Amino acid sequence: MAVYTEVTDEMLEAFLDRYDLGRPVAFRGIAEGVENSNYSLRTTVGDFILTLYERRVDPIDLPWFLGLMEHLSARGLPCPLPIRDHTGSNLNPLAGRIAAITSFLPGVWPRKPGVQHCAKLGAALAQLHLAGADYAAERANSLGPATWRPLLRRCGTEADNLKTGLTADLEQTLDNIDARWPVRIPRGQIHADLFPDNVFFLDGNVSGLIDFYFAATDFYAYDVAICLNAWCFESDYTFNVTKSQALLRGYLAHRSLEEAEREALPVLCQGAAVRFLLTRLYDWLNTPRGALVTRKDPLAYWRRLRFHRSVRSEADYGI
Repeated sequence: MAVYTEVTDEMLEAFLDRYDLGRPVAFRGIAEGVENSNYSLRTTVGDFILTLYERRVDPIDLPWFLGLMEHLSARGLPCPLPIRDHTGSNLNPLAGRIAAITSFLPGVWPRKPGVQHCAKLGAALAQLHLAGADYAAERANSLGPATWRPLLRRCGTEADNLKTGLTADLEQTLDNIDARWPVRIPRGQIHADLFPDNVFFLDGNVSGLIDFYFAATDFYAYDVAICLNAWCFESDYTFNVTKSQALLRGYLAHRSLEEAEREALPVLCQGAAVRFLLTRLYDWLNTPRGALVTRKDPLAYWRRLRFHRSVRSEADYGI
């Protein structure tokens, strides 16, 4: 989450007139993340999140995202519920952007995820995949493998300013990924960005899954690979196989992985590492000065990538 677009008190009050949410009591920007402008909103009715959509989010996709969140919430998944206004719309203009209000979810995200966090996260991920299975509308992954090489080229030679030879290293990695990327493994609705700061815990259990604006119709096992990257590396970038085993055990308790999915995990993990390396690199080079946003180190994912390139089989992930 982040703040790129400022909302004045007058803008907010006029916006809230569309809804049955009472009057504003407290309103502040949220600096975490890099994609949209997000605000914590308290009204006389309760607590909410206000999001203004920016940058990579295509307005055409917004009904799909919000529809998926409504679908998952109706099936008991703890995700934000979009709030509809007096006309039934859950999207409205604000400060030159399209905006939505969603329900607030209690809990805190784990700054240092432990083994039990990983187990609970794995279970929640499987439940998300199962709950979304009958959401019929599809959305292509806008940051899937076909976009990675063009994104690298948009970064130009500046990638080598972060690490000498990084561009050539990534080009070679992409050649390997393209040659090995799976074609026919199970697919459905995935979150595609389920980092620790998008998962809330309360009393030891998952209380919220948030930020669905990279969700897409793609391989379930790719979503698992994203989570292995995000949850199972230590601060020195060593891979914690105990956390990986817990995450996979939690997942497998609700949804099995076919043999082809398991065999594809090493290349899927490489792809997930490259995807976040490249988007972080692009943001590192292009974040506007003065934006209330936390830039993230692209090389953190290059170090993860090095591990995945050393993996011989899915057994190295604890399966």
